[in-house]
Amino acid sequence: EVQLVESGGGLVQAGGSLRLSCAASGFTFDNYAIGWFRQAPGKEREGVSCISSTDGSTYYADSVKGRFTISSDNGLNTVILQMNSLKPEDTAIYFCAASIGNTIATMLHEYDYWGQGTQVTVSS
Repeated sequence: EVQLVESGGGLVQAGGSLRLSCAASGFTFDNYAIGWFRQAPGKEREGVSCISSTDGSTYYADSVKGRFTISSDNGLNTVILQMNSLKPEDTAIYFCAASIGNTIATMLHEYDYWGQGTQVTVSS
């Protein structure tokens, strides 16, 4: 059974940093991607970043380029989202998700498994 568990959320002041972690288990696939999404109150869930299991290629939404970095330890068993220079508009619930059969996936419908999410709050 595939499981995704996020951790590392919290409250931080604008300009600060947080490190989110996604622990992935139960994978028996050769080709998949792990992505981070976020959903702010009253807004749709949006893609933030993604990393490929096959070649380590990455994707970032324009809104986080240069501030967020995605990486992995131990294959994609643990995927880290390092968030620097945080802004109040980064406040959201952050979810990690797995897309089976895709090298990079940026759309919600491409993802097959989801974690429960972790709250990130950035104060001004």
